Amino acid sequence: MSHSRKGVIAFSAAVLGLAGCATAPLSPVTIIPDALRVPATQTLMYVVEADGVQIYQCQRGKEAVESYAWVFSAPEAQLTDQAGHPFGHHYGGPTWEALDGSKVTGEVKARDPGPDPAAIPWLQLSATSTTGPGLLAKTASILRIKTSGGKAPTSGCSADAVNQVRRVAYRAEYRFYMIGP
Repeated sequence: MSHSRKGVIAFSAAVLGLAGCATAPLSPVTIIPDALRVPATQTLMYVVEADGVQIYQCQRGKEAVESYAWVFSAPEAQLTDQAGHPFGHHYGGPTWEALDGSKVTGEVKARDPGPDPAAIPWLQLSATSTTGPGLLAKTASILRIKTSGGKAPTSGCSADAVNQVRRVAYRAEYRFYMIGP
């Protein structure tokens, strides 16, 4: 094979390779708002997807005599890793529990409305306690981002509906961070 023919073949292969790259979908970059950034001393341990519900209960307002509102009660979601394998579940506390039995409970430190006005806000939570050895034992912070759905109902809460419960579907990504490398 001649030297120039090898060059044409190599060039063609490079062009085809670049064409394949140009048509491959790019994964969107998630920009974390400054208010939600975890301290630089923390490193990412796990990224999991939550698929579940935000639970609300109709309650009489405390301020106005005849006011009623849907009040957040608890989350309930199944957690999967990025490959789609079961990771654990999320429930009231708020608590995240891995399949190995390790748990972390958190408290909200910061919130951001996120890009979707129809979704629950993005949150930064600080771990208040961990239980058991395992995947979540070293958790220091949790981020809830990429939310969809989950907002409280906007109607249907009245004197006739007091104590009724609504379960609103939501999805989110949770990121678990630990102190150190």
